[in-house]
Amino acid sequence: QVQLVESGGGLVQAGGSLRLSCAASGSMFSIKAMGWYRQAPGKQRELVAGIISGGRTNYADSVKGRFTISRDNAKNTVDLQMNSLKPEDTAVYYCNAIILLGHLLNEYQYWGQGTQVTVSS
Repeated sequence: QVQLVESGGGLVQAGGSLRLSCAASGSMFSIKAMGWYRQAPGKQRELVAGIISGGRTNYADSVKGRFTISRDNAKNTVDLQMNSLKPEDTAVYYCNAIILLGHLLNEYQYWGQGTQVTVSS
């Protein structure tokens, strides 16, 4: 069983910063990729930032230059540093991981429970 546990989030004024952290635990062979998604009320869940095992990153256009994703492969953690936050960044943020399990290295996708980020204007 694999679990993703998130921390961070909260309420911040526009222009402020927050840091989200996510730790993966349980029986796993390796983590192929980790990332953060978000879902605002009435909207679909969208990718915010992702990072693969080799360190390559990708970001949603709306957060480029403001958010930074980082990963500690030894600790199986992924962080999202969010700067210059805007009210439109308000959403529930979910940690995501693609994990390889078993001797066949099958891929499985896991989600965290979500953490609320609210940016006031």
